[in-house]
Amino acid sequence: MKVSEIREMSDDQLVAELAETRRQLFDLRFQAATERLDAPSELRKLRKKIARILTVENERQETEAPAEA
Repeated sequence: MKVSEIREMSDDQLVAELAETRRQLFDLRFQAATERLDAPSELRKLRKKIARILTVENERQETEAPAEA
């Protein structure tokens, strides 16, 4: 998922996507701990996706903060 696709999402969609991605990461970590992980590269991809989502959320909060002050 690209940043442009994430920016097009609503706030509710971002929260849902973040929760789902974190759940997937948890599952993959569990598989890695039990040595059943097929694609270790998926861990890195999910961590980057989480970082992108959090970055977009922070950008939105920063743009709202000056308007309120």
